[in-house]
Amino acid sequence: MSSETGAHPLPLPREQVCPFGPAPEVAEIRRDSPVLRVSCPTGIDAWLVTRYADVREVLGDPVRFSSRPGISGHVLANQPPDAPIEEGDFHRMDGPEYLRYRRVVAPAITAVKRTELFRPVVQRVVDELLDALEAGPVDLHEEFAGPLASSVIAELLDVPHEDRSFFCDLARALFDGTTDVAELDAVRLPLFGYLHELVAQRVREPGDDVISVLAAKARAATRPFTELELLKIAAGLLAAGFDTTASTITYGVLALLRHPDQFALLREDPSLAPGATEELLRLLTGGSGVLRVATVDTELAGTPIAAGDYVVAAAQAADHDPEQFADPGRLDITRPRGPHLAFGHGPHQCPGQHIARLELTTVLATLPRRIPSLRLAVPFEEIEFRAETVVFGPRRLPVTWDEVLPAEQPRF
Repeated sequence: MSSETGAHPLPLPREQVCPFGPAPEVAEIRRDSPVLRVSCPTGIDAWLVTRYADVREVLGDPVRFSSRPGISGHVLANQPPDAPIEEGDFHRMDGPEYLRYRRVVAPAITAVKRTELFRPVVQRVVDELLDALEAGPVDLHEEFAGPLASSVIAELLDVPHEDRSFFCDLARALFDGTTDVAELDAVRLPLFGYLHELVAQRVREPGDDVISVLAAKARAATRPFTELELLKIAAGLLAAGFDTTASTITYGVLALLRHPDQFALLREDPSLAPGATEELLRLLTGGSGVLRVATVDTELAGTPIAAGDYVVAAAQAADHDPEQFADPGRLDITRPRGPHLAFGHGPHQCPGQHIARLELTTVLATLPRRIPSLRLAVPFEEIEFRAETVVFGPRRLPVTWDEVLPAEQPRF
């Protein structure tokens, strides 16, 4: 059904119908209309791009397709795509301006060698949370995935655990489609005040945490960063690192419990965890797409795109493209690894992807071994999924088990 503008409504995930993939109509759209005019929930019209090759082209070409409108302005009213770009809004920048930020963030959190330093920390947190689980049933999202993500972020930035409610609240508000701009500011401003003190402290007394590394790199940059720019980098890392990672862990565990043969493979062989991580990321790639705007008159798959037109690069549709992934709706943790788009593509790839991978891989190598009898505590049909958000997955994950086995060093 088309909107008043003649555009097709933007297909959004409907997990109750397709719990681990795009909305049912996406396959037909990808096949018959791979570049389709759609109307979005926030009122803008855009070109929806659904084939893997085309999505990769959009995300990999910031010269033709700019990040200026922000990632989610097509679905979140609190992130209007035509809003002015303010100081520190690096996620809406391209070219040299964006690279200036990336060069500061990368040494602090993206470098693989630095990521490896966090592996023992993540393993310790995972095991402590599993040790603390009481008899089921429990909500695994509330009792494990959420605390794990927030604890790891708190460790990375050396934020006291008692203060983590600041960034948990920001993450929930930032990715909630019902949060307006005023409500978002009400959460963001106290966080900025807290981070102001934290950054100032790390400048005076630097350590080896992410904020200290950020501050040192920012001061040494050719064009030093302002305090507000540093605050926004830290706030972005805090918010994104909590909600998206926690939801991916919860969603991934649900997918494995829905496919017990795959859970059994991990239980018997934890070394499969890295491959399982990539397969789950591909299968569960976020479903609302990434917003871009065309900077010049161009075309995609033979469809003319005018300068100023919005484009939604549907990474979930791309990661379920049968031209790229055989039998894409099937969860197969032994699938040969392919270049999925769960973390994006091109210069705006998620800077925290190595940490997210480390968390998910640690969970997948540990949870099936330590709780081999893990199972849903309710029928699958009763699982409630998140709505009006860009971070998808179950709201809660009620699980139960027979026993929790003692910790040991995983093999991955």
